[in-house]
Amino acid sequence: MRRVRLILASASPARLNLLRAAGVEPEVRVSGVDEEAIEASLTDPAPEDVVTALADAKARAVAGGVTDGVIVGCDSMFLFDGALVGKPRTVEVARERWLRMSGATGELLTGHAVLRVEGSTVVKSAVGTMRTTVHFGEVSEAELDAYLATGEPLAVAGAFTLDGLGGWFVAGVQGDPSSVVGISLPLTRRLLAEVGVRVVDLWSQQVST
Repeated sequence: MRRVRLILASASPARLNLLRAAGVEPEVRVSGVDEEAIEASLTDPAPEDVVTALADAKARAVAGGVTDGVIVGCDSMFLFDGALVGKPRTVEVARERWLRMSGATGELLTGHAVLRVEGSTVVKSAVGTMRTTVHFGEVSEAELDAYLATGEPLAVAGAFTLDGLGGWFVAGVQGDPSSVVGISLPLTRRLLAEVGVRVVDLWSQQVST
C-alpha cells in the first residue's frame, strides 16, 4: 500500500486526536495566519465562504515548506441567531453567548481545504464546508460558572466542545459529529478523493485493501 504524508495545518489538539483515532498520524504545522485580516478582505461573504477562505489560507500558509504530501486546513465557526462567531477569547463574551445558547439551537460550520503537493508545487486542491446542527441543553448558573472557570470555552468556536467538558451540555447533534469536533471525516475523505488520494493511504497501520 502506498503511504501518503499528511500535514495538518492546525494547532487544534481536538483535530489531531480525532485523526489519530481514525488511524492517521499527521505532521502538525501551525499556519499563524491573520484570521481577522482574511475575514476583513472578503466582500459580503456567505458563512460558508468565510470558513472555507480561512481553511484554504491556513493550508496554503504552510505549503511553502512542503515538498510532497497532502495538506489539510480547517476552520470552524458557529452560526447562531444569524451571526457567525468564532472563539470568544474572554469569560465575559463566553458567558453572554452561553446565556443565549442554553436550551437553544445553532449550526457549527467547519471549512476544509485539501492541497496535494508534488515537488514543492500545489498540483490539486479541493475545498468544502460541513454544517452540523447542535442542540443545547438548559445550563444552570452554577454549571456555567464552573464551565467558564475551566477556560475550555474561551478558545473554541462557539464557546463549546463536543469531545470535552462542553459535551455534557449538548443535548443532541444533527449531522456529522466529527465536524463539530473540528474536522469532518466524511467530507475530508471526499476532498482527498478529489485530489487523487485514498484515505486508506493515510492510515498509519498496514491494512489489506
